[in-house]
Amino acid sequence: VQLVESGGGLVQAGGSLRLSCAASGFTFDDYGIGWFRQAPGKEREGVSCISRSDGTTYYADSVKGRFTISRDNARNTAYLQMNSLKPEDTAVYYCAALSTDWGGLTCHAWPDDYWGQGTQVTVSS
Repeated sequence: VQLVESGGGLVQAGGSLRLSCAASGFTFDDYGIGWFRQAPGKEREGVSCISRSDGTTYYADSVKGRFTISRDNARNTAYLQMNSLKPEDTAVYYCAALSTDWGGLTCHAWPDDYWGQGTQVTVSS
């Protein structure tokens, strides 16, 4: 089982990045996908999740209207389009394959869910 994030980097405030999460080793369609982030000294937070079934999405209030999650089941890949980035978006971003389908109500991953290694996003002011 492998989840590999890519697309992170350094961007100025107001800029955009598109993160990708390439999955292998499991049936991608059977899992919801979540994007999580952790900034230094802060707890990990759920940024956005998309369900396995009907593509229902959830966004944290802090990213609503700026981030868009999507998935391409044919490519076993999920994406997080991040626009209007702010310095407070700076964090390591992780994707996870979610064993629980939250149906858009929340965005939570269990420790035993599949996790990627993370990609750094840095937004300069």
